[in-house]
Amino acid sequence: MPLEIEHIKPKSKGGSDRISNLTLACRPCNEKKNSNSIEEFLKSKPDILKRILAQTKAPLKDTAAVNATRWALFNRLKAIGLLVETGSGGLTKFNRSKRGLPKAHWIDAACVGQSTPKVLNIDRIKQLDIKATGHGKRQMCRVDKYGFPRTSAKSQKIVKGFKTGDIVKAVVTKGKKIGEYTGRVAVRISGYFNITTGHGIVQGISYKSCLKLHGCDGYNYLTS
Repeated sequence: MPLEIEHIKPKSKGGSDRISNLTLACRPCNEKKNSNSIEEFLKSKPDILKRILAQTKAPLKDTAAVNATRWALFNRLKAIGLLVETGSGGLTKFNRSKRGLPKAHWIDAACVGQSTPKVLNIDRIKQLDIKATGHGKRQMCRVDKYGFPRTSAKSQKIVKGFKTGDIVKAVVTKGKKIGEYTGRVAVRISGYFNITTGHGIVQGISYKSCLKLHGCDGYNYLTS
């Protein structure tokens, strides 16, 4: 059953998002607790209540170590003359809101610190989306009930110099599919490939129209 993050002290009753006020709960318990206090919700389970309340008072040694390391690194970089700065979630939101920009992770990345330009023109910016796709199944061959191989080991299929997962650009100049397509290719023995673009899958593109841009590395790259 999937676990969810639950506020020990509900936010509706003044609870914060600090690590010490968060715990894991299964979905039914999370929904059942709703906005009740932890004491009220677990009044029939004192042992569990005692353990959770003890968790809220436990020192955050790892957090303290990370913070100390962060500031030590920051001060050392400043000491050698590098132009470095710090940021915060509040400052990022302020910078983004002041410039009238929509909420998005890639826009937040440009609004982090004091050095954020007064004007950010995003009209011509194309976002690069990177998604882990893997290299297919790890099972090299199928086995029988005794554990002995019953099929030969799989090999990476290469067709006309292309293999599934390569990023290609196809320029089609004639036929029903005239246009330019860039995306992840799925090869076929026939030499007519499928290309997954940001707008969907384009089927039946000849290898002769394809130019390899990036070899298969387990990731898919698309611009939006």
